[in-house]
Order: sequence, then structure tokens, then C-alpha cells
Amino acid sequence: MTLTRFAAALGGALALAAQALAQPVEVVPLAAPDLFSPAGRDTGLPPHLWKGASAGLARNVIALLAAKPLSPAAAALARRVLATGAAAPAGAGQDRALAGARAAALIAQGDLAGGAAILGRTNGVERDPQLSQVAAEAALLSGDDDRACAVAEALGEGREAVYWLRLRAYCQARAGRAVAAQLTFDLAQAQAKDAVYARLMGAKLSPSGKPVAASLRNGLDYALSRDLALDLAAAKPTPAVAAAMTAGAPGAAVWTVEPGPGEARAAFVALGAGDLARAQQIRGGIVQDDAAGDLAVLDAALAAAAGKADGLTLDRLVERGRAGDPKARPRAQAAALLLAGLGAPLSESARAGFAGFTAGAGKTPPARLLALEDAARAGRMGETALIALWIAADAGPAGPAAGDRAQIVRALRAVGLEADARAFALEGFLALG
Repeated sequence: MTLTRFAAALGGALALAAQALAQPVEVVPLAAPDLFSPAGRDTGLPPHLWKGASAGLARNVIALLAAKPLSPAAAALARRVLATGAAAPAGAGQDRALAGARAAALIAQGDLAGGAAILGRTNGVERDPQLSQVAAEAALLSGDDDRACAVAEALGEGREAVYWLRLRAYCQARAGRAVAAQLTFDLAQAQAKDAVYARLMGAKLSPSGKPVAASLRNGLDYALSRDLALDLAAAKPTPAVAAAMTAGAPGAAVWTVEPGPGEARAAFVALGAGDLARAQQIRGGIVQDDAAGDLAVLDAALAAAAGKADGLTLDRLVERGRAGDPKARPRAQAAALLLAGLGAPLSESARAGFAGFTAGAGKTPPARLLALEDAARAGRMGETALIALWIAADAGPAGPAAGDRAQIVRALRAVGLEADARAFALEGFLALG
């Protein structure tokens, strides 16, 4: 290249560079992080879990899950969906109250590590009273009282709420500031009396007083009871405190089935403990006899645990529900509902009898069942799980009636929550066994 051509090329390049520099630079602000995106653990559920879900429904149900006890199957489903890192329902990505309720519900249902992990990956916890309270409870449950007191000290807004007064009184007492602790304790009791907290905190402020009973309602009670060296085994813990005391990672649902006479009962006990192989072994040694009704329900439970839709067992249950022992018919009918919800096919000869069953009627409002069916049909996985959990929360620790449970099982299967559907069905069979 000649010197003239090189100079011309260089000049053109410089002109283009000057033109590029003269162009205005567009600044695009980064979107605020979605508060549902932090995960508590790997749950195997997709990042679009909440796609299409109603934010209002999420606010209603997640608050329930932080306050109400659930059956083992429902608690396992709650832990799974709440621990999943996924984009929030539309319009709820910056809802800090909902984010706090999510972490609180996860901890309340026994996943302390998952709740703490979410809070650790959430920005601005110290600026939000609800998120800070969940963080403080998580620290207290973990035995890190210093961390809980640091959270209380760092909080800038809402410091005069009764929870923070109670926690600060405990922290002041731990630091040897007895006068300040007494004053803060008095302010807390004036705002909202709590006899249990008063008993524990009174013992903390007056160590020479008479011994008191432990309380395991929440992290603060647990911390006080632990600090006072009380007999923790004598108190009944909430799921959150029980999880903290066992310090184990949450697993699949398990049930305590009371032992009883007969091999069939032994198989139910094994199923409740999660030992499918042992239950199958026991069943293999049982000869068909007068306990045929028990065996039909047991076979249905084994099918649920193994993930099999057993049409022959369903036909046997329908026959017993239609023409068996009158006292045993309701049990067989309820079991048939559950197995049908799992997708077991009904033969032509069984359909008429099945359609005439009246046992197992649920208590869920029809509108809620229709909403569950609508969410499942539309493939809204997260919303289907939330409505199922709403039904379960209203039913209490024993779980829903067979009719409502069968609808839940069917809906969960429809959106791909197969393992959770089987757990709900198995829980129902164990209750019948």
C-alpha cells in the first residue's frame, strides 16, 4: 500500500470513529431483581413455575401457609413450590411483603435452611420490617442469637412493633443490660400482653425465680427456652422449631401409622415410613382371605406409592363399595375415589357403580374446586399447587376428605406434579388403612 493510500484509509477510519463517538449513548436502567428468583434449594421444578398464576391468590394462600399446620403431603408440596427459584406471579416481583411471607411460610413448614438461603440472597432485608423479622426468626431457630440481635439493631423502620420490642428485651438481657431489658419488656407487654413470653422473659430477668416450662412456638421462645436451659423435650414444637431441633434437610413426606394386629397393618406402617419394598414384601406373604377389603385398600396404597394406575384394584374397590359389607362400603368407596384420581382406569362394568358412590364427600367450596380444575386444565402449575394447598390448609393436619383429595390428586397430576399427587393419594389411603 502506498503512503497516499494508507493516509486516506487512516483518515476514513478516524472519521468513522469520530462519528460513532458523536452518537448519543442510550442508557437502559436495569430491572430490579425479582424477589421470587432466589431459590432455597434445587426442587426440580421449572423457572416458569408461577407463569400465569394470580398474584392475589398467591398473597392469600402463602400467608395461610405461614400460619396453619398442614398434613405431611401438603407440607412437602408447600416446601417444594416455595423453595423454587422462579419468576414471581405477574405484578408481584417487587412485593416485599409477599417475599417475606414466602420465606416465613417455608420456615414454618419445616425448611429452615431453604428460608435462610432465600433471605441470604435477597437484597435490602434490613430495610424491610417483615423480611427482617423472618431473618431474625431464622437466626434464632439456627441458634445464632447474635445474628438475630444484629438484625434487630440494623432495622431502621418499624422498630417499635411488638416483635422487635420483645427481641430487643431478650438481646439487652443477654448483653447484661438488665435495666434497659426490663424497660423494653414492660413496653412490649403494654403494647400486647403475651403470658408465655412474659413467663420466659420474667425468668430471664430474674434467674433466681422458680423454674418455668419451655415453649417452642417460634424462634424467640425457642431461644429463651434454650438460654434458660429448660427441658425442651417437654414442650410441643411447631414445624419450624421441630425442623430446627432436628437440623435435618426436609425430605419426602412420611407418616406415623399406629401399629395394629395383622400383616396388612404392618404393611401400612411400612408404607407410612417410606419403606415401599418392605410393604411389598409383607403384601406378598398375605393370602387372600376374609380380610379382602383391607387388602384392596392396601393394594391401592401400594399402587399409589409405586406410581402405578391399577385398574384391576380399582374394579375390586368399586365392587366392595357397591355390594360389600355395608360397614366397609364407605371405606372402599373413598379408596376408589383416590385411585381414580390417580388415573386408574374404570372398566365399563365398574363405571355405573362408581358413579353412584356417596362416601368421601368433601367440604371445599365448589368455586374453589372449579378454580383448581381451571388452573390444572390451563397448565398453571404454581397456581394449581396454591389452590391445592389452600384446600389442604383449611382441612388441617389430617388433610382433606377423600372427595376433595381426589380432586387435588387429579389436578396435580395434570400439571406434572406427579410425585406430589401420589403423596396426597398415599396419605389418604393410609388414613383409611
